[in-house]
Amino acid sequence: MATKRPTAAPYRCTECGWTTLKWVGRCGECQQWGTVVEAAEPSGIAPRQVAATAPGRSALPITMIDTTTTPRRTSGIAEFDRVLGGGIVPGAAILLSGEPGVGKSTLLLEVAAQSARAGRRVLYASGEESTAQVRLRAERTGALHDELFLASETDLGTILGHVDQVQPDLLIVDSVQTVSSALSDGLAGHPGQVREVAATLIRVAKERALPVVIVGHVTKDGSIAGPRILEHLVDVVAHFEGDRQTSLRFLRTLKNRFGPTDEVGCFDMTGAGIDEVPDPSRLFLGGGKPVAGTCITIALEGRRALPVEVQALTVEASGPNPRRVVSGVDASRVAMILALLEKRAGVALARHDVYVSTVGGVRLVEPAADLAIALAIATAVRDTALRHDVAAIGELSLSGEIRPVTQAAQRRNEAARLGYRTVIDERAGGIGRALNLVMATAMAPASADDVPAF
Repeated sequence: MATKRPTAAPYRCTECGWTTLKWVGRCGECQQWGTVVEAAEPSGIAPRQVAATAPGRSALPITMIDTTTTPRRTSGIAEFDRVLGGGIVPGAAILLSGEPGVGKSTLLLEVAAQSARAGRRVLYASGEESTAQVRLRAERTGALHDELFLASETDLGTILGHVDQVQPDLLIVDSVQTVSSALSDGLAGHPGQVREVAATLIRVAKERALPVVIVGHVTKDGSIAGPRILEHLVDVVAHFEGDRQTSLRFLRTLKNRFGPTDEVGCFDMTGAGIDEVPDPSRLFLGGGKPVAGTCITIALEGRRALPVEVQALTVEASGPNPRRVVSGVDASRVAMILALLEKRAGVALARHDVYVSTVGGVRLVEPAADLAIALAIATAVRDTALRHDVAAIGELSLSGEIRPVTQAAQRRNEAARLGYRTVIDERAGGIGRALNLVMATAMAPASADDVPAF
């Protein structure tokens, strides 16, 4: 007697693929709201699929797999290659996201131009701009080259036709939310369309060993728009970020199958395009002679150690409630540091307005900057400037103890390379002793005899 096939679940979550027999407003798996939609009607036919192994596609022992045929290709931009792990791997699918207007298209146009100058043919398919608009931006940034081909298309089939015609060595699609496929229902940007377009581009990348860079939009909360499966399909997920008030931009990887995810690329957005910043130290330091209320710390951006200047200003409070204003640092940690200075170091701050900021728009979120913030505030209150060769690295506990931080040796080496001969860290013991040490050597001439042994 034939058994009845179970009916397929008619509703599916576009984020995680969870299925249910009835519609619900919230996914029972990923807990996202509004992601459960009606799935496609099942055909009722489930044929058994048996495919013959294609010639040359047989399964091999892992020790016999040859990786020498897939060397990394440099993009011509060292900071971009650094983030990817040393270059672009043939056949890799790279998803690049970022806020609107941060400079994703400008960065990729520069990558395309540099790759073309290196003798590789590039196809740049834009679904958001016309070819004339891209050409104008290329003229402004100096990204013109005969091996860089442009196409303004929103149909996936047409883009694949351009790939067959041009035979590129690098394909850039800007962006996946503007491209639609005739094999999927819905408008461009629909989760089903995004999934179909991305899956097709990734299949083409693997079959032809063609690296593909796909631009993805972000939602209002900063996550990548579209189904979550998009991030699982690609090999690399990179995020381009930066403050619109400054020209500094950072490129980070959230996922990388071919390299580390803790590298950070630094770029400077200018009127003539985007420039890489191999040594961003100068961007986070103030100029001129030392002044009261400043202290240098060595922060980690990925695996890169960067000196950052912390500035503090204290003034007599005009009202009963002193103001606490911060920029670039965590307000709650600054409040804790103020309490520590008052209790453990004897620095009176109850009647002072305190302002703390960083230079260059960088944001310090790691606790390794606690000691530098404390010393900047203390020297601002006492109107005493530290020497220009003094840096501070350390986390403060509620007992006033200076705790060690991660990658301390790398931070000290970077400080020594940049000329900071005195590094105050956990070897000072506590915040009170550290404050006495820096006050004893503040504005004193730097010589080998009077530098503390840190």
